[in-house]
Amino acid sequence: MKGVDDAFLGVGDKPGLDIWCIVGSSLAPLAKSQHGKFYARNCYIILNTAELKTGVRRHDVHYWVGEEAKEEDCLMASDKAVELDAALGSNTVQHRETQGEESDKFLSYFRPCIIPVHSHSPSHMEGSRNKSSQTTMFSCEGEHVARVTEVVFSRSSLDHKGVFIVDTASKIFVFSGCNSSVQTRAKALDVVRHLKENRHSGRCEIAAIEDGKLVGDSDAGEFWNLFGGYAPIPRDLLEAVSMNMPLEKLFWINKRTLVPMEAHLLDREILNSDRSYILDCSTEIFLWMGMTTLVSERKTSVTALEDYVHSQGRSSAVRTVIMTEGHETDDFKLHFQHWPKIVEMKLYDAGREKVAAIFKHHGYDVTEIPEHEPQQLISCNGSLKVWLVDCGCTTLLSTEEQEKLYTGDCYIVQYSYVEDGKDYHLFFAWYGKNSIKEDSVATASLMSSLANSVKGHPVVAQVFDGREPELFFSIFKSLIIFKGGRSAAYKNHVVQKSDRNGCHQKDEVALFHVQALRHDCVQAIQVDLVATSLNSSHCYILQDHSSFFIWLGSLSSPSDHNMLDRMMNKLCPFKQSLLVREGSEPDDFWKVLGGRSEYSKEKRVKGWPADRHLYACRFEQGLLKVKEVFSFCQDDLATEETLVLDCNNEIYVWVGLHSDVTSKEQALNIGKMFLQDGILHDRRSIETTVYIITEGDEPAFFTDFFKWDSSKQSSMVGNSFERKLALLKGLSPKLETPDRSMRRPSLRRPGVSSETSTPEHQQQRPTAARRAFGSASAGRFARERSPAAAPTASPSTPSPRSRSSSSTSTPTAVARQLFPASLHASEAVHALSNSTSRRR
Repeated sequence: MKGVDDAFLGVGDKPGLDIWCIVGSSLAPLAKSQHGKFYARNCYIILNTAELKTGVRRHDVHYWVGEEAKEEDCLMASDKAVELDAALGSNTVQHRETQGEESDKFLSYFRPCIIPVHSHSPSHMEGSRNKSSQTTMFSCEGEHVARVTEVVFSRSSLDHKGVFIVDTASKIFVFSGCNSSVQTRAKALDVVRHLKENRHSGRCEIAAIEDGKLVGDSDAGEFWNLFGGYAPIPRDLLEAVSMNMPLEKLFWINKRTLVPMEAHLLDREILNSDRSYILDCSTEIFLWMGMTTLVSERKTSVTALEDYVHSQGRSSAVRTVIMTEGHETDDFKLHFQHWPKIVEMKLYDAGREKVAAIFKHHGYDVTEIPEHEPQQLISCNGSLKVWLVDCGCTTLLSTEEQEKLYTGDCYIVQYSYVEDGKDYHLFFAWYGKNSIKEDSVATASLMSSLANSVKGHPVVAQVFDGREPELFFSIFKSLIIFKGGRSAAYKNHVVQKSDRNGCHQKDEVALFHVQALRHDCVQAIQVDLVATSLNSSHCYILQDHSSFFIWLGSLSSPSDHNMLDRMMNKLCPFKQSLLVREGSEPDDFWKVLGGRSEYSKEKRVKGWPADRHLYACRFEQGLLKVKEVFSFCQDDLATEETLVLDCNNEIYVWVGLHSDVTSKEQALNIGKMFLQDGILHDRRSIETTVYIITEGDEPAFFTDFFKWDSSKQSSMVGNSFERKLALLKGLSPKLETPDRSMRRPSLRRPGVSSETSTPEHQQQRPTAARRAFGSASAGRFARERSPAAAPTASPSTPSPRSRSSSSTSTPTAVARQLFPASLHASEAVHALSNSTSRRR
């Protein structure tokens, strides 16, 4: 390939890392055993290849610049990154990584850490390790990845907000500043384990030193003797925090010259395919290159970006991301007011003919295309209970009635089953699309009350009519969703509106869409009685008083056909039906539907499974902040945190036992805010299913997203730092029973506050004041929310059959009583706050 280094030919075919070192004017590939070893005087090209659920490979190119690297090596690294992008079809995202300021995504490739070497020669480093008197000191930052920097071995390197590792010949000391977060301390222990195994062959002692603790601790005395004796550490300097949003600057590149563009509101249409642009967002700088630009032009654009970064004096701290048109990152798209959404996957006529020909060649008829069986998500041998929510109370439905839901009602569904010898209870709050607000706002709190009353492992979820996940349907053997409602609130609403249009009436007219999840799981959903409700991919039952039609779409699944008789027996036992195939309908069929009309005749293709993303969530000064956890694993589920696992069609809010979320309603509220605020640009509906998973209660349908090790799920006593330290020292873990109500005091250390602190100040500070939601590190994304969003102490949960009442007078508490946090909370608090301010 012209203009591309031969070293890049054929790379990127397999998932994993490829790394090259810049040596003079050539590239030297690194062996797998050398991955993660970086030298400060060198520059490197790193290619990470990941295979997505669609089967498509995603490529991220990073060029790492050592702090002692020559300028010509830096320029060559940026040029080679452009060449590597061209070799991979110009569909990569490129990142500039500076030593000591690496991105979390880059560091996640090299867990537990990378420790850059300040020398060209590997033998020099090996020689220094063999010296028995060698003592090194490291600063450790980060909560989900460890950012390790070697610092001067001196007392002056210590501070109150950091975590430091001192590696001696026979012992490794971990010093935790009083203002450091628990997660950072726990992540530092991963580095300690790495040092113990790789530098000491697993044979050395571990000592944990807490800032300000001296009495009765021999390890602390030994630690301070390394520095010539104890002396107080100076107070941390205040860091200026700007609440102003950074201004965005957009330039287009004209032969290394940056031309400013006037754009108050950024729009996708201002980016031309034959140009390159720089978007400066203060902490991040993006380079966008049009798809028709040449490789030589792209190298010039990257050079212009390097010149711009150096001229601004931000070369060490700023993040630079380079992308080609069509492969933009979500962070980049979030800066634009309008960005075209991804087109939904469809099977067009030309493609359908080719697919049909392939299946016919293998002996299948087009109408008999085999389908994959749905994955078994949960045990089918559990027990089911369904409650109707009516005026703030719940009514348990009979076995016959629990398989009939109405769109004007809200329901609480409990499915209890045994898995791996443990009792699990899965609760769904189901909201009908026409349900009354009075019932909707009561459902979440009533579900939480029921979940807190059971023994075993409860999991709660919030689902909406029309957007149910497969897991919800799978717990019903059969399910019929009718229009109308049974609750008193809905009936009163119908009487007031004098509108019974669409409500299901026995022995009248109705149209049902029938679908089968598997051979023993079928659903019928009442839809509008018009021809436009039909779809060639589905099957329908049309009721005309005492007559019934079964309509088979030409593209419908054989599995749906097999379930129609079973559903007919549910809807109308002992009734005869007329089988109608699409295209051969009698006139009476169309007459019931009000006449012929156009409807969808395109094959509905199930989309590819979504790639999962994990986000750490926290609140800070009324802001919801999230930060993505890259290359996540089970160990990232820290007990102090609340995390969101985003699976596109559904999200899971995982709540650690020592997090500051004190109720399931608060967790549901976090899920709603995550959806509302649009963390990703292509945001789904606010009605996306939300699951709440408590630490220690993880079901298999959640743990399947991880390489789960059940031995790590032992619920040990203490925070994540104390748990890891006990394992590192070989101590026997003590078990801690999860609190099902999620109401427990927080045991985590405080985050970085706006006021500097010392150990003495920490002891004087009230416990309640030290409880900060989330971690100390700042997330990238923030939207201002109502104060109700911030977790506060929840009032006691009401009985399932009684309305809630409380004397708590704060707007947040009153709002949570009247309007559960999962629904309408922000509006309620806003109204109550305004009312309070007027009274004052």
